[in-house]
Amino acid sequence: MGVIAPQLRLYLVTDPALCAARGVVDTVRDAVRGGVTMVQLRDKDATTAERVALGRALMDVLAGTNVPLVINDDLEAAVAIGAHGVHVGQSDVLPHQARARLGPHAIVGLSCETVAHAVAADRSVLDYVGLGPVFATSTKPDHAAAMGLDDLAAARAATSLPAVAIGGIHGTNLTSVLATGVAGVAVVSAICGQPDVQAAAQALSDTIARSLPFSPETLS
Repeated sequence: MGVIAPQLRLYLVTDPALCAARGVVDTVRDAVRGGVTMVQLRDKDATTAERVALGRALMDVLAGTNVPLVINDDLEAAVAIGAHGVHVGQSDVLPHQARARLGPHAIVGLSCETVAHAVAADRSVLDYVGLGPVFATSTKPDHAAAMGLDDLAAARAATSLPAVAIGGIHGTNLTSVLATGVAGVAVVSAICGQPDVQAAAQALSDTIARSLPFSPETLS
């Protein structure tokens, strides 16, 4: 496991429906040009074979960028792609099972929807936690109750793992989310489906740079 807080600063979670007009591959390419630091391939409706095909195309796009690709809850796809890791939810494959399968150098992240989840997150297994949804979001209709900024701050304080906030985060609320102490934000609709993907990512990246001029973990 490694220190990945710098990669959490602007974390893109793909949505194939929102990216339909442009395509996921071109969306990711432009988003990285705009400053995205990490990418998660999330497509709950795809088969493993479809995720593998798309994931391999994304690995080609990300080659040489130092931007890691993690796969949402599909260990078989992650292995077949040669992805940098996986992100799992509370009801998905267990983090220690993902770690055992992918090895010590892979990235393993876990969604935490409550403060109790953050408290229970196992630092010996995980690289980071995703905290949220912070706000209600239409990009994941079955999401848990929104935790809001106060519970986000409490969840952040409850774990020593690097944390990324997710759920309903856009330019208008980005600064207040970053003020809770998270290492970065994960976004979907703030980039996917935007008329100018690169410009949308750049605007978010610029705000993050002003709010988080450096990540403490980069100095450790």
